[in-house]
Amino acid sequence: MRKPRRLPVNWRILAQRHPSAFLLAAQLLSLILYAALEGNADVRAILAAVGILILTLVVWVITRSPALNWIAWLLVVPAVILSLLSILYFDRILLIWSSLLEATLYFYAAGSMVAYMMEDTRVTTDELFAAGATYTLLAWGFAFAYLAVQTWAPGSFSGVADPNEPRTFLELLFLSFTNLSATGLSDILPVSSLARVVVMLEQFTGIGYVAVVVSRLIGMTINQRRDRANP
Repeated sequence: MRKPRRLPVNWRILAQRHPSAFLLAAQLLSLILYAALEGNADVRAILAAVGILILTLVVWVITRSPALNWIAWLLVVPAVILSLLSILYFDRILLIWSSLLEATLYFYAAGSMVAYMMEDTRVTTDELFAAGATYTLLAWGFAFAYLAVQTWAPGSFSGVADPNEPRTFLELLFLSFTNLSATGLSDILPVSSLARVVVMLEQFTGIGYVAVVVSRLIGMTINQRRDRANP
């Protein structure tokens, strides 16, 4: 008996149907790269290239959601330019502005993804991927906000290891994920008042996201399954 032929995967069609899945995969892959390249001498340049790729994917996904495309490009172009300049010249002011712009872009992307998920009462596969992608966008956005705070006011964050040293971006991203998920492992702590305010805002955002967006998706998914079972 001949085995049925497996059809080749059409990545273009898959990307058109599930752009949020590609964004989520890129975000998760970048976590591995951050961990693998953190101690490397050329890590800043490599991570900058990864960041530009992520930003491009963010804009790519935004263009398929109910967001204004020109706002996304208005944010991404200066964010990429300032990010590269801050790496080339190691300038504190450039790093602050590039971090703030990148944080704004990620927050804007997260907002557009939420609008995409909330625009109807039917849950699609891509919207489920969008729920995960939005979570990572929020985490990255607050991580860049933390980086801007730390650059503006050195010593705003402390940690168990080398408490007097500035936190790496991976550490700030770790802090962001623990706050957003309300895990709170407490090995990295906000010290300054500004840092604590931003941390509180992220905690509020994380609770609101789960309570409003995720719970709505779960409720609609249950209703869809119930409707299919009882036509």
